Amino acid sequence: LREPGLNLRVVQLFRDPRAVHNSRLKARQALLRESVQVLRSRHRTEPRGPARHQQQHLLLPPGLLGGGRAPQPQHRAEFFLGGALEVICQAWLRDLLLARRAPGWLRRRYTQLRYEDLVREPREELRRLLRFAGLTVPPALEGFVLNMTRGAAYSSDRPFLISARDAREAVHAWRERLSRQQVRQVEAACGEAMSILSY
Repeated sequence: LREPGLNLRVVQLFRDPRAVHNSRLKARQALLRESVQVLRSRHRTEPRGPARHQQQHLLLPPGLLGGGRAPQPQHRAEFFLGGALEVICQAWLRDLLLARRAPGWLRRRYTQLRYEDLVREPREELRRLLRFAGLTVPPALEGFVLNMTRGAAYSSDRPFLISARDAREAVHAWRERLSRQQVRQVEAACGEAMSILSY
């Protein structure tokens, strides 16, 4: 970021962790390997020394672990998905706190974007991002963003299918699919980051 020859700008995209958890549950098998890698990264970033007090694996269904044993095969994907989302939220929180304390030169090169804001106001958010990057908004790009977020269909069955769809439905899909317990668990695991991001 300090390299004078580079005009580097950072845009960090966030999404409501409840929606993230819902999407990850739908694609649990496709994300299994990624979730294991995320969990492994926790061990690389945790400080050495006495263990800090923190709740772990809040996103696991009750009874998932029987007396400290390894998860049952049918629950293995949920075990890794839940743990991975906690690691993701902890990383978000570190980033958010760093951005708050950052010096002015860094704040000028960093911005945040909430997925929900992009979906609700695609033109305005696109203009804001391109202004931040020092770029102009080509009409074709504006049309593309509007088309991709305002398509006629919404397919929740194929989460990695990139197509024009009504992304506004994706914003609240978690409300219909997650149980109250799952919502409470995500909020407990990700609450501090959610609060900073106004979720």
